[in-house]
Order: sequence, then structure tokens, then C-alpha cells
Amino acid sequence: MKLTGKEKAAYGLGAVGKDMVYMLSASYVLYYYQDILGVSAIAMGIILMVARVFDAFNDPIMGIIVAKTRTRWGKFRPWLLIGTLLNAVILYLMFAAPPALSGSGLVAYAAIAYVLWGVTYTMMDIPYWSMIPAFTEGGKEREGLSTLARSCAGVGSALITIVTMKCVYVLGQGNERQGFRLLALIIAVLFVVFITITCVTIKEKSTADVDSPSIRQMFSALLHNDQAMAVVVTIVLINCSIYITSNLVIYFFKYDFGGANWYDSYTLFNMFGGAIQILSMMLLFPLLRKWLSSVKIFFVSLGMAVLGYAILLVFMFKNMTNIYLLFIPGFLIFAAFGFQTVLTTVFLANTVDYGELKNQRRDESVIFSMQTFVVKLASGVAALIASVCLAVCKLSDDTSKAVSAAGQGSVLGLRFTMTVIPIIGLAATFFIFRKRYKLTEEKVAEIAAQVKAKREREAE
Repeated sequence: MKLTGKEKAAYGLGAVGKDMVYMLSASYVLYYYQDILGVSAIAMGIILMVARVFDAFNDPIMGIIVAKTRTRWGKFRPWLLIGTLLNAVILYLMFAAPPALSGSGLVAYAAIAYVLWGVTYTMMDIPYWSMIPAFTEGGKEREGLSTLARSCAGVGSALITIVTMKCVYVLGQGNERQGFRLLALIIAVLFVVFITITCVTIKEKSTADVDSPSIRQMFSALLHNDQAMAVVVTIVLINCSIYITSNLVIYFFKYDFGGANWYDSYTLFNMFGGAIQILSMMLLFPLLRKWLSSVKIFFVSLGMAVLGYAILLVFMFKNMTNIYLLFIPGFLIFAAFGFQTVLTTVFLANTVDYGELKNQRRDESVIFSMQTFVVKLASGVAALIASVCLAVCKLSDDTSKAVSAAGQGSVLGLRFTMTVIPIIGLAATFFIFRKRYKLTEEKVAEIAAQVKAKREREAE
């Protein structure tokens, strides 16, 4: 039975809420603790990276717990709702550090809050994405739902990109610390409301009834699903590249682009970029999809992103101060990331059927737990790289000093970290994906038909 429009809308709304939460954390937790509260950049980088290593154990275990769950409401929705409620509380606390804390106490608070945020986000993110194969039987319906969900997730991310600093300024009346606290509260409430609508509306339909895997079986399934591993590596490289930029772009505008109106330029650039990201997922991708396969669009997006970063690097060394010229590389990078956001989820969903046929198991929770882990791993690696860059470059609150020091390498290091490292990551993505990923549209259709025939035989 096909998904109804109401179910699709409710599922997409949940994606908006959860990626608003994710982007607020991924893009601004370093800035909040390092630039506003004064925590060492290196200390924050270590915290973010260690939290991701912890997730290496937490995420797969959560995938197993979801797979073992059997309730009258299904195995996904209970964890989706519980994880959302807990994560919303932790999100608020993470951006509401007590004013009395300082020094080691503040570092400890940041570490505990961020680790708990990662644990509770995993608790809801794994069951959310695991619903895609559970709702669909493959082919166009799966790709359509994946595209919708990722498009809506991109809308949530883009909204945070667009409104965060403006809302922080307005809500805090110039006090960034207060502004972040109030914005986190608003986002947390919206998150709970959106996911509640998802849970009330959505029901599981086609999840295969298989035995829950042990930890050994889980890792065995992943290691033997070569296509899933190819997509996982791709997701790590792409997200690491983009998160390096998203972590440092505010420092670029504050300390390099500079000027008394850097704040307005930063907001305008993010508004443009967020709009392009949304349009690329909701309009440009469906348009290109009429003529090109998903794999070809993916390769096009990698080329666009590399070209965008190269143009941005050239503009940086021209010391240009025209914000509108930055829209040129911004369009290429944001549009490319919009395409990639949709496509990587489609590719990963396709590996579920492949794994069932190859390993005689349907491990959607296990496979999608890897997506949660690798995206957070990428954000952790990116944050560590960004924090090392900030520490080495020694950027200060004195904007004019930072700009004048560009010749000595202060801003020079920022520029190279924001552009050259992402170019290297995206180039590696191209070669790895081209060599390893084999699930063309024809192959996916063939596998879906084989899986369907296999289920029919087992049902007889």
C-alpha cells in the first residue's frame, strides 16, 4: 500500500525538526563555547572528537536495541519519541551553561552535555531513518521518500543556517550567551512538536520479521555489505568537508572578511546559501533527475563543490569585500551539498535490500545506525580540525589585528583550512565512490525484484 500524502508530510516534518537540532549543535557548539564562553579551542576539539569515538560504540548498540524492540506501536516510534524528548532537554542545557561555571568546571560541563546530546540524538535518529526501508518496497517509492525526507532535513538545516545569528542577536538583545539559550529553547520545543506529529501519523508497514542480530552478527553484516561500507565512507568524507567550512565560516566573516558590518554580511550569505540548499533539493534535484541518473548527479555535485571551493580560495586572496561575489562559490557549494544530502540517503537505503539478498538478513536499523554514527564522526573530525586551525591561527576578538596579521599566516591558515582540505576530501570521495559503488538503478531494480520473490517464497 502506497504512502499517503499525510504520512509523507508528517515524516518530512520530523526531518525538519531533527535537523534543526543537529545543525544548531554541529555548526555553533564550537563557537558558543570557544568564542563566547572562552573555552580553549583545543579543549573543545578534543571534547567533540572524543564524543564521536564514544558514539562508535553507542550508535551500533542503539541499532541493535531498535532491532530487538517489539511493542504494539512498532519498534521505531517508541524510541523516536523517547529520544526526541531527552535530546530536546539536553540541547537546551548544552546552550544554557550556568554563568557561575568557569575553567575546568565549564570544560567538564561542555563535555558531559555534548556526550549526552550525542547519545540521545542517536536514540531518535536511528529509528527515524530506519523507517525508510520499513515503509517502502524499493524503487521509486523509496527514492521518493528518501528525497522528501532529506529535502525536509535540508530545510531544517538551512533554516538554522539562515536565522541563528540574527535570532541570537534579537533574542539576547546583543548578549550572544542569552540569545543562544533562548534560541535553543525555541528549537527544542519545535523539535518535540514536529516529531510528535510524525509518531502519531506514521505506522510501520513493510519491515521484515527477522531475528534481532547479535553484536557479532551486526558487525559481520556490515563488513560483508561492501556497498553499505562504500556509502559510509562517502558520507564521512562529504560531511567532514562541509562541516569544516560550516564551523569556520563565521570566523571567516568575523576575522577575515571583517569590517564593522561583518555580522550583516554573514547573515546575508547564510540566507542565500540556505535558500540555494533548499532549492537544490526540492527543485533542482527533481529537475535533473528527469535526465540524469542519481549516480551521475552525484558526480556532477562533487565537481560543483570542488569548483566552488577553488573560486572561494581565489576570492579570499584577492581580499575582496563584496559580499555578492561570494554568492558565486556559495551557489556551487550549497547546491552541491543539497544534492549530496538527498543522494547519500538514497544510496544507503538501496544497500538494505542488497544486504538482505547477500547476507540473508534485513538489517535496516544496523545499516542506518552507521549513517548516524558517520555523520557525527564527520562533525567531530571537522570540529577538531577547525579547533586546531583556530588555536594555530590565534585569531582574537580584535578583528583589525586578525586582518593585519594575514601576511604572517593568521588568516592565511583559516583560508586554506576552509577550502583546500574540503577539496582534498571531495576529490577522495570521487575516486572511492566511482571504484566501489555498484548499485546502479538497473541493479537496484533487479535486487528489489529478487527480494520480493524471496519473500513470496518464504511466505508460502
